[in-house]
Amino acid sequence: MILSLKNTFTEIGNATLFAKQFFKEVFVPPYEAKEFIKQCYVIGYKSLPLVAITGFIMGLVLTLQSRPTLVNFGAESWLPGMVALSLIREIAPVITALICAGKISSGIGAELGSMKVTEQIDAMEVSAINPYNYLVVTRILACTLMVPILVIFADAVGIIGGFVGINIHGDVNFYRYLTQILQSLKYLDLVPATIKTFFFGFFIGMIGCFKGFNASNGTESVGKAANSAVVTASLTIFILDMIAVQITDLFF
Repeated sequence: MILSLKNTFTEIGNATLFAKQFFKEVFVPPYEAKEFIKQCYVIGYKSLPLVAITGFIMGLVLTLQSRPTLVNFGAESWLPGMVALSLIREIAPVITALICAGKISSGIGAELGSMKVTEQIDAMEVSAINPYNYLVVTRILACTLMVPILVIFADAVGIIGGFVGINIHGDVNFYRYLTQILQSLKYLDLVPATIKTFFFGFFIGMIGCFKGFNASNGTESVGKAANSAVVTASLTIFILDMIAVQITDLFF
C-alpha cells in the first residue's frame, strides 16, 4: 500500500512538472498554428455527431423522466426551465466532458504513446523540432478551446431534445418554450458552467498527452496509456466539478 501511494504521488508530481512545462512552452515560438487548427478539427468537428446524439438524448430523457413528478404537483409549466437549468449548469458539461475524455484523451494517449515507443518523438528531437511544442501544446490548447464549444453545442441540442420530449405528451409552441427557458436562466447560471468547461478541456488534453508522452516498455504500454488516460481524465472531471460547485456555492 505504501508503494502504491508512493507511485501515485510520484505520478502526480510528474504530471505537475509536465503541466508546468506546458505553460513555459506555450508562449515560446515557433507557434504551430497549422497543427493547432488540425487538432481543433479532429477534436472538435469530428466529435460533433457523438455530442449531438448524446445531447439530444439527455434533453429528451430528462424531460420525459421529470414530467410525471411535476404534473403531480401541478408544476408542468416549470418543466422547460428546469430542463434547461439542469442541462446547462451540470448535466451537459459533465457528460460531454466524460465523452471527450473517452474519445479524445484516449486517442491522444494512444497516438503519442505509439509515437513514443516507435521512437518518432526521438526522431523529431534529432531533427531539431521541439516535440513538446508540436505535439503537446497544440493538443492541449485545442482541447481547452473545443470542449467548451462542444458543451455549448450539447446545451443547444439538449434543449431541442427537451422540446421534443414535451411535445410527446403535449403541444407547446417552440417560441413559448424558448421564452420560458430564457426567463428562467440567469447570467450566473451560464458563467460558472462555462468557465469550468475550459478546465475540463485543459485537463482532458493534458492527461492524454502526459500518459502518451511517458509511455514505455514497447507496444503494450500504448494500450495502457490510452486506458489510463480515460480513467484518470474521467476521475479528474468529477473532482473538478465538485470543486467548481463548491466555489460557485460560496461566491455566487
